[in-house]
Amino acid sequence: MTPLEQIQQDIQTLPPEALNLVAQFIQLLKKTFSTSPLEETSALQTPPTAQKTIYEQFEDSGLIGCMAAEENLSTSYKTVLAEEWGRKYDHR
Repeated sequence: MTPLEQIQQDIQTLPPEALNLVAQFIQLLKKTFSTSPLEETSALQTPPTAQKTIYEQFEDSGLIGCMAAEENLSTSYKTVLAEEWGRKYDHR
């Protein structure tokens, strides 16, 4: 039995919810690994101003706003870590 036949046989035994997940995974793989030469060429010719910034990409991914932290944590992280570690390990 070839690997493709084994995969097909395994897929046939899955419940509908799992089949939906398999279909979503296949779409993700297709999007990730199938870039046509035309798409690559147009991506190279796209002006930098038309591309999204890193902030916009993170915002689209849902990573921005997924947790709460102090607003100035990027500048005060050493103080925050020292205080937290002091509370956590002070009893030793």
